[in-house]
Amino acid sequence: MATSPQPSIPEFSSSVKLKYVKLGYQYLVNNFITFLLIPVIATIILQLLKTRPEDLHVLWKMTLQLELLHVISTLFLAIIVCTIYFMSRPYPVYLIDYSCYKPPKTCRVPFATFMEHTHHISSFDEKSVQFQMRILERSGLGEETCLPPANHYIPPKATMEASRAEARLVMFSAIDDLLKKTGLKPKDIDILVVNCSLFSPTPSLSAMIINKYKLRSNIRSFNLSGMGCSAGLISVDLARDLLQAHPNSNALVISTEIITPNFYTGNQRSMLLPNCLFRMGAAALLLSNRRRDARRAKYRLLHTVRTHRGADDKAYHCVYEEEDKDGLSGISLSKDLMAIAGEALKSNITTMGPLVLPASEQLLFLFTLIGRKLINPKWKPYIPDFKQAFEHFCIHAGGRAVIDELQKNLHLSAEHVEASRMALHRFGNTSSSSLWYELSYIEAKGRMRRGDRVWQIGFGSGFKCNSAVWKCMRTVRTPTEGPWDDCIHRYPVHIPDVVKL
Repeated sequence: MATSPQPSIPEFSSSVKLKYVKLGYQYLVNNFITFLLIPVIATIILQLLKTRPEDLHVLWKMTLQLELLHVISTLFLAIIVCTIYFMSRPYPVYLIDYSCYKPPKTCRVPFATFMEHTHHISSFDEKSVQFQMRILERSGLGEETCLPPANHYIPPKATMEASRAEARLVMFSAIDDLLKKTGLKPKDIDILVVNCSLFSPTPSLSAMIINKYKLRSNIRSFNLSGMGCSAGLISVDLARDLLQAHPNSNALVISTEIITPNFYTGNQRSMLLPNCLFRMGAAALLLSNRRRDARRAKYRLLHTVRTHRGADDKAYHCVYEEEDKDGLSGISLSKDLMAIAGEALKSNITTMGPLVLPASEQLLFLFTLIGRKLINPKWKPYIPDFKQAFEHFCIHAGGRAVIDELQKNLHLSAEHVEASRMALHRFGNTSSSSLWYELSYIEAKGRMRRGDRVWQIGFGSGFKCNSAVWKCMRTVRTPTEGPWDDCIHRYPVHIPDVVKL
C-alpha cells in the first residue's frame, strides 16, 4: 500500500507576510527610546508607590534646608541656558503661499502646429525635422503645452524686446496672483531673488520687477543666471540664508525660464532636444521668518541639500551652451546626461538620508554597508526606502527619461511620480518652476494634509542636484483657481510610450 506523501512545509515567505515583519521592525527601531523609557518610568512609579508618607515628608524637609544661594545659582543658570538656546536657534522659514503662471490658450502649441512650424523653418534639414518629431512622440508632453508669442512666428522672432515681453508676461502674472492671494503690499517685500538661466538682460530681471512694483530702495535683490533647471531650489536656499540673517522679514522668490531667445534653428542633434521639451512657465513664492505667520503658512522649510559635480569635466560639459559649426548657439545635451544625473542624485541622497530617514532605514543601510565591506562585496547595496520619510515627491519634470530613472532608482510607485508626469504632460518642461506646478497638482487633487512631508528634487547644468524638504503646516483646501483649475478633473491621463504623429 502506497504511503501518502508527507505534506511539504510551506515556504516562510508565503506563511509569513514579510511586509508585516518589516513594519514590525520599523516600529520597534523607530520607537526604541520609547520602549526603553517605559520600564524606567514604571520602576520609578512603583518605587514611589512603595515609599511611606513619612519618608516623603523627610525628603521634602531636606530639600527646604538647601542653601538659598544654591537655589538662586541653579535658577540663574537655567535662565542663561534657556536664553542662549532661544537666541541661537535658527529662524523658521515658512512658505506663506505661491503662484504658478498659467499661459493663455492663444499660446498653445499642439503637436501638429509644432511640426508644421518646424517644416516651414528653412534652416532645418529633413533629418532634423524627423528627429524632432521622434523626440516629440516619446517626450511625454501633451497637446496643451505653450510657447511664447514670439515662437509662433516663422522663423521665431528672437529679439531682445520680445524676450523682455515674455519675461514681463510670465513674471508679472505670477506675482500679481501671489499678491492677491496673500494680501501682501509690494512695499513690505524685504528680499527679492529671481532666477532665470538663459536670459540675463541689463538692467536685470530683478530690476524689472523693482521698477514695475516700485519696491523699496533698500530691498535686498539678487538675480541668478546660468544655473539651469535646479536654480529654483538654489533661490529658495539663498532666501533661507538671507532670512536667517535678517529677522522679521519676508522674501519674494521668482523662478522662470525665458524661451523666446533660446529656440535653436540649426541641425546639430544634441541641441535639438530643448526645442521639443521646454515650454513657458514661471512661479512666484512668498517666504517669511516671522513666527506669527506660522498659522497662515502652507509649508515650513525643513532642509535644503545642494550637490555640485562641476569639478568633473564630463559633468561640467553635459549641459553646455555653445555654437554649432554654422555659428548658431544652443544648449547641447550630452549622451551621458542620465548617468551623470544618477551620480549627482546618489551624492545628494547620501547627505539627505541622515536628515530625514527613520532610524530603521539608517540601520539597514549601515548593516548592508558593513556586510559588503567585511563579508561579501557582491551584496547589492541597500537603497533606503524614502517612502518612509516622505508622503509626496516632486521630481523635476525634465523629461520622461528623468522621471523614469528616479522612479526606478528610488523604488517609487506610479502615484508617487504622478504629479511629475502630469505636469510634464500639461505644461512641458518649465525648467526651474516645474516643481511648483507639481506641488500645485498635488494640492489640486486634494491630497495635501497637515504634517505631510514633500521632497522636491531638481537637476541643472553644472552639473547640480538640489533638494528641498517641506512640511505641510495645515491641510490645504482644494484650490478653485490656479494652473490646474480647468483641467484637473481630466487628470491623471494615460501617457503612451509613443504618440504617432
